Amino acid sequence: MKKTFSIFCLLLLNLTWVSAAERPNIVLIYSDDVGYGDVSCNGQTTLLTPHIDRIAAEGLRMTDAHCSAATCTPSRFAMLTGQYAFRQKGTGIARGNANMIIEAGSNTLPSLLKSAGYTTGVVGKWHLGLGDQEIDWNQDVRPGPGEIGFDYHFLIPATGDRVPCVYLEQGHVVDLDPADPIAVSYGKRIDPNPSGAEAFETLKQKWSHGHNQTIVNGISRIGWMTGGETARWVDEDMADVIVHKATEFIDDHQAEPFFLYFSTHDIHVPRVPHSRFAGKSGLGPRGDAMLQLDWCVGQVMAKLEALDLVDNTLLIFTSDNGPVLDDGYHDDANEKLGDHQANGALRGGKYSAFEGGTRIPMVLRWPEHIAPNTTSDALFGQIDLAATLAKLVGAQVPPQACQDSRNALPTLLGKDPVGRPHLIHEAGNHALRVGKWKYVPAGKTREHLGPWATVELEAPGALFDLSKNTAEIEDVAADHPEQLQRMRDLHAKLSQHPDQAAVIGQ
Repeated sequence: MKKTFSIFCLLLLNLTWVSAAERPNIVLIYSDDVGYGDVSCNGQTTLLTPHIDRIAAEGLRMTDAHCSAATCTPSRFAMLTGQYAFRQKGTGIARGNANMIIEAGSNTLPSLLKSAGYTTGVVGKWHLGLGDQEIDWNQDVRPGPGEIGFDYHFLIPATGDRVPCVYLEQGHVVDLDPADPIAVSYGKRIDPNPSGAEAFETLKQKWSHGHNQTIVNGISRIGWMTGGETARWVDEDMADVIVHKATEFIDDHQAEPFFLYFSTHDIHVPRVPHSRFAGKSGLGPRGDAMLQLDWCVGQVMAKLEALDLVDNTLLIFTSDNGPVLDDGYHDDANEKLGDHQANGALRGGKYSAFEGGTRIPMVLRWPEHIAPNTTSDALFGQIDLAATLAKLVGAQVPPQACQDSRNALPTLLGKDPVGRPHLIHEAGNHALRVGKWKYVPAGKTREHLGPWATVELEAPGALFDLSKNTAEIEDVAADHPEQLQRMRDLHAKLSQHPDQAAVIGQ
């Protein structure tokens, strides 16, 4: 009876919030490779992030929020589509010239908000592919964000360490000279100039592994590129460029409901922050890039304040996966780490099935709807943003769309202390969370933050009780065989049948 009453209260709360709330603007700041311990509101004092901390102080800080995968492309795919990436082939880390992995016309987070009258925009890192055949970067590049619900886009097409090193705005390369056409290859070498492997000593940031092909702005990248000299970005200016485009989008659409997906490059490699931040953290370029990221967050917050949009804007800051140190360049990330714990007290980071791979910082602010200085330990997955934000604005999710996403509005607003009944973490093999329990299947996974150590878990896999140890050190599978079997059974069902989420574990 008590459980039934609790469920009824949550449903009533959900209906009350949806009917009473305005249709807020929504700004989602999606950072890159930022670990749970990289923001100071999560307890570290080695690197201060005052703007991100301010969101937490004025709203909600989540301690058990997760992206869907321990690498960027599948996390972004899952967050935008409401579908775990492992359900679709070809959703691993995308090449810089990959084709769109989200099918044009799909129901997505932006398309659902657009159907409810929102103007939608994406600024920054994309890394979900473009086009549906070999990409001609000198023409209109379609399909792209416009075909999955975004009215406006200004993109870093893939990542900063992959060619092409140009910006793409509304389907066109910015500042491209038609007389200097772009060509891109991820196979045959097409660049006759010295590569990063051949001109190692001349590079201003030297590669440690991979990242040794075409040189742009004194930094060698993954892949080969020719042409587009006037269009090539300057890494040191990238944060300024994209934050300008993000705040310009807010300026242009302040009179109407808008959704901005501001996808930062920081703190992904190559970490080449502006001179305003270089050398300021004491932790090397990675720490400096984190200061730059916090500045970007502050610029967005300042724009909302200047336009008197704070009260009616849901502002979310989070990350696409856990942290990494040396990820292909010698930038002192390991050498100057000091006492900083990028993953907090968690085990693993980017690429890992352990908690550090997917448990990420997440803070939210929506004055008058989210109580200030609130902390939530509820289990939350970014996979639920599509259904949750659709519910918030009154958009209808068609049957079979966003199949793994569930409405978690009470959790997002800090009113549900429990959260999701179960959550899959993709990192090669698929780990599973159910409440305090974590199941990591048998197999290999990465453990450290780079260079990596690989751990091999023996069959039938490991079981951890996170209420006793968030570092996942003590495997308690032998002590709880029945719980282990329940986790394995649920893991198998969820991995095969997305509709099981509606009936299992509730």
